[in-house]
Amino acid sequence: MLQKRWNIKEIKDDLAVETLAESLNISETLARLLVQRNIKSFNEAKLYFRPSLEYLHDPFLMDGMETATYRLIKALTENELITIYGDYDVDGTCATSVLYLFLKALDANVGFYIPKRLTEGYGISKQGIDQVKERGTSLLISVDCGITAIEEIDYANQLGMDVIVCDHHKPKEEIPNALAVLDPIKPNCNYPFKYLCGAGVAFKLAQGLAERIGKRDMPLEYLDLVALASAADIVSLTDENRVIVSEGIKQINESPRPALKALIEASHLHPGNLSSGQIVFTIAPRINAVGRLGDAERAVELLISSDIKEAKELASILESENYARRKIDVDTFDAAVELVEDTLDFENDRAIILHQEEWHPGVIGIVASRLVEKYYRPTIMLTTVDGVAKGSARSISNFDIYEALLQCEDYLIQFGGHRAAAGLTIELEKLSAFKVKFNEIVRSSINDDELLPEIVIDSLLSFSEITPKLLRILDQFSPFGPGNMRPVFLSENVKLYNTPRKVGNNQTHVLCSFKQEGCDKIFDCIGFNMSDYYDILINSNGDLNIVYTIDKSIRDDKSFPQFRLKDIKIKELLKEKV
Repeated sequence: MLQKRWNIKEIKDDLAVETLAESLNISETLARLLVQRNIKSFNEAKLYFRPSLEYLHDPFLMDGMETATYRLIKALTENELITIYGDYDVDGTCATSVLYLFLKALDANVGFYIPKRLTEGYGISKQGIDQVKERGTSLLISVDCGITAIEEIDYANQLGMDVIVCDHHKPKEEIPNALAVLDPIKPNCNYPFKYLCGAGVAFKLAQGLAERIGKRDMPLEYLDLVALASAADIVSLTDENRVIVSEGIKQINESPRPALKALIEASHLHPGNLSSGQIVFTIAPRINAVGRLGDAERAVELLISSDIKEAKELASILESENYARRKIDVDTFDAAVELVEDTLDFENDRAIILHQEEWHPGVIGIVASRLVEKYYRPTIMLTTVDGVAKGSARSISNFDIYEALLQCEDYLIQFGGHRAAAGLTIELEKLSAFKVKFNEIVRSSINDDELLPEIVIDSLLSFSEITPKLLRILDQFSPFGPGNMRPVFLSENVKLYNTPRKVGNNQTHVLCSFKQEGCDKIFDCIGFNMSDYYDILINSNGDLNIVYTIDKSIRDDKSFPQFRLKDIKIKELLKEKV
């Protein structure tokens, strides 16, 4: 069990908290949570609690939009073949589906192409360009990729294709020579919101075209897919993304399209009260699975399907692929843990870098994330593909793994990504030297304390404060995600109310209830993957301090608050440390 650091957020502007609490007629605890989100006035709170489509930004503020929309209008007018070139993950397949459905509704001559992860790898390739050219493509639109495809886009230009790039990833020093490059984070782009996902950028292109042809509201029909992509791609759920995800989840709950209805049923969920978290942890993995293990074009075929029978058949394929993916995940994770325990020098190795020839390239990113959860160190998982080491890197909160890879550029064939996650390719003979260099960088950047996971606590909370009004308002803080995480609370001096139980298929979760001195309220709690805490709970006779978020549990069609535990500390031990 990894020891964790607790860090309680400080609010220096007490007056803003008091003023906001009074103007909104809410508790100071709720007002404090809002001020932490930089919401300090009645009007700012109104925008936060009532995200509206009127707050979407003008698509023509994005550099390149004017050129892109006029080129699309020409392609529509002259019935040119437009091919959307996507990526194989949830964001890429949703982005592809959004543009395909939108252009198809305009009677465009449009197709799509998704590269195969195992044979083509990420992004635009010359192999893929050759294939779309053979189809007769004259306009290529890349979505969720393309910003670093300098040579590949030059190649497409040589073959006579115009290229529009819709991407959200970090560009390198050179911008591709495409007809138009839509990317809010590229230099000299003044678009006011920088954290759209790939599907979000594709949606802005649809918005721009719709405005030019007098069908302004038409792209709103596809916000469900943009919301799915935004939630799954872990982008900041603030500003425009908050509007997109709020409206999109509303669509999914009120009238899910056949594809999403089929996926929801396959996940044993029910539309009506789905959250962004359920989308991330249940629906998204099923879409990702077909791209990890095979051909992600099947995911697009599902997402664009208008026939519920066809959608259910395709959803069942995704379900079986996801089951197979989970089995490979477990086996790979077990092997990786054994390798870490046998080979890692925990005193000197600040990073985990593992390579095995037989590991499946479609799951090593997931396993890398799980190793970060278990050991809390920057982690790189590599397998061998076509004679080179290819893999995924995942980071911890205070370490920029993309910048670290940039410092190792001489050892890498290619790499790309962002602060928290990246992909990379290394020549096998350079792997040992790369490990040494990467570990040196991590060692010089991270101290011992930073190798302890940090839990950032939003507020102290007493059980007596947990009222129906507080729960109702907390619910309106959603959708939750980066930039707007579910509030984390600390309650002190609580006691175990009943005997804890291990639950779940592998007894990995803990279920218990807590009571706080001076309050007659009892709250149920679940600690996912916290079976290690069972002995602490069983042997705790005194008071505990608990850190948790507040979730909902549905029993007999009634909603009850349920704590989701994040950490527990015995009060006596805390005193000893002080």
